Amino acid sequence: MDMLQKVKSVGANVAHRARQGAGKATAAARSKTGKQGEEYLVALDIGTEFVKALIGRVNKADGSVEIVGEGRAHQALSDMQAGAISDIAGVVENCDKALNLAEEQAGVSARTCIIGIAGELVKGTTTTVRVARKLASKPLDIAEMEKIINLVQVRAQEKAKQQLAWELGGKEVEVRLVNSALVSIEIDGYPVTNPIGFQGKDVVVQLYTAFAPMIHIGALEKTAQELDLDLLAVAAEPFAVARAVIGNNPNQTLSAILMDVGGGTTDIAVINEGGVQGTKMFGIGGRAYTRAIERDLSVDFEKAEELKVGLSTNQAPVAQRPAIEASLAKTADVWIGGIELALSEFTKLDHLPHRMFLCGGGSSLDLLMDRLQNSDWHKTLPFTRKPTVHHIRPEQVAGIVDKTGDVSDHTFITAMGLLRVGMDTMQFAGNSASIRDKIDKMLSV
Repeated sequence: MDMLQKVKSVGANVAHRARQGAGKATAAARSKTGKQGEEYLVALDIGTEFVKALIGRVNKADGSVEIVGEGRAHQALSDMQAGAISDIAGVVENCDKALNLAEEQAGVSARTCIIGIAGELVKGTTTTVRVARKLASKPLDIAEMEKIINLVQVRAQEKAKQQLAWELGGKEVEVRLVNSALVSIEIDGYPVTNPIGFQGKDVVVQLYTAFAPMIHIGALEKTAQELDLDLLAVAAEPFAVARAVIGNNPNQTLSAILMDVGGGTTDIAVINEGGVQGTKMFGIGGRAYTRAIERDLSVDFEKAEELKVGLSTNQAPVAQRPAIEASLAKTADVWIGGIELALSEFTKLDHLPHRMFLCGGGSSLDLLMDRLQNSDWHKTLPFTRKPTVHHIRPEQVAGIVDKTGDVSDHTFITAMGLLRVGMDTMQFAGNSASIRDKIDKMLSV
């Protein structure tokens, strides 16, 4: 990140100058807030196909968020590659458009921002560490738990770096922790939800951690800087989706597979008994299907996108439908293979959850839902029954209420999850007397 800070992006500066007229007004407006005492959060879901911006009004009393502004802007083909920013200037311009729309609707501007990060190089996994305590009769305290959690995070970071080096042919990549969440704690084989005060010799901690390459995080930080936003948190997008679904219920026992199918990637999160077991990402999203049509039918990208969407809306030319379906089917076979491979890596679970929930614009393609529901792809994996498949609806997101009427379908779930992560971060940053909150605060990044 130091190098990224020293080297200025010429492209970003060009975009910044292009925004001088409306951009200066926007930056000035972002210094304003609503009524005295009100706090707002901005969620930026920077997707391969669209940038989505949500402005949420924070209710600290009950930990909820009201969405008061929504905006989106289309990305150019060259702006993103496989879920990661490839043209900072272009992305800044698109984010500015989406933010302006959201601010106009909300009637206020917010500067505190949460941005999602995706892509195949974002690594989220659950790490287990067993610690043998020298003084088994001494009750566990916060200081000792902090040392144990730090140990888990260090080991997880080394594992993430090794995995990235292997995938990149030996090239070492600097990574940074973006999300961390407690999965489970056992003391002498006994599961506990709050370890403080317990005695015991063996402490086993399972911790979910997500790491991202510094170059990707640096691009997001530069984007926030160009937009005159204060970056509260960067969140792995599948983790944000999981937080959207789990919410703040301490007794949550949901077990499910969550899939965010975007334009460039498919992000998978597995939740078991209310805890995030891990996340996987692979580089096949909605654009891969469009590219297949572009290639097989010898049309340009825009026409291919029109044909793909037209198949689901029953507006594609009848004569071309068989060729479109054949082209999509080949890509769907590869996509299903990616899901099988990703889910096969969750070896710590005796069986996989049989409920699947999808979100993201790519999941709007009817073919994908049909393949998951009606093919035998699941038989090679440890499911106890055939999975049920549904879209996540905005009203299912815990603690977030839409006041605009525009956040109406599964394409907004990731942005809503980012608001949830932002709310978590704000709460953990404050002073809390709760022991559990203190542990959570250790994990907040």
